[in-house]
Amino acid sequence: MNFSTLEFSIDHGIALITLNRPEAANTISVELAEELLQAAIRCESNPAVRAVVLTGKGRFFSGGGDVQSFANAGEGAGELLRRITAPLHAAVSRFARMDAPLVTAVNGTAAGAGFSLAIAGDVIVAAESAKFTMAYTKIAMSADGGGSFNLPRIVGMARAKELMLLNPVLSAAEAQQRGLVTIVAPDAEVLAKAKDIATSLASGPTRAFGEVKRLLADSHTNSLEEQLALESRSMAHLAERTEDAREGYTAFAQKRVPKYHGR
Repeated sequence: MNFSTLEFSIDHGIALITLNRPEAANTISVELAEELLQAAIRCESNPAVRAVVLTGKGRFFSGGGDVQSFANAGEGAGELLRRITAPLHAAVSRFARMDAPLVTAVNGTAAGAGFSLAIAGDVIVAAESAKFTMAYTKIAMSADGGGSFNLPRIVGMARAKELMLLNPVLSAAEAQQRGLVTIVAPDAEVLAKAKDIATSLASGPTRAFGEVKRLLADSHTNSLEEQLALESRSMAHLAERTEDAREGYTAFAQKRVPKYHGR
């Protein structure tokens, strides 16, 4: 499949997804949302993909939804938003639950759905000049892209309400202080840093990463006992069905460095 609103490549186990609407601040149109879902499906389905990097082309990571298209749609704006959010949310869900970790390389401003997409990463690397703002309520809209799910879990409910109702613009350093960013890197180095992290993750136990991601994703709805049961099943599943788990604990017992193959 050829993409027109994003770039997609796989190299040495790392998938690189680049939002490619720089003339429109990488805002999320119907086509971009649909292509992002297709890219997520590729990452989820291809066992050769062991880490994913998501970034934007140009000065913006993503300015969020294509607000001009909302205005142009008039009475059809609700239908348009459903056509955008359906594939966007399916993509976010796949990124959250696939085995391969997602590293977001926030190269510039992340606003609205761009903010939501940035913090959907398992590891978030931000350029020093990057800015973060939710911005939804500035245009009388509410959050999408998983923002209302991830944000309060990262910063707490009070901070989430501040960011979603008052819409402050956070610098990369401020976002890191609030736990929204893992690493801040110089602008010229942000993608290279994200790729370095992805390379390290790609050499790790991919299936175990996936189990951890899914355990964390479900932890908010489970009781302690339910979560304990899931943890037990997950560990047993890895031991019984993956080569990496056996390699991991065998290497530990033999006092050598494990060699993982993502199986």
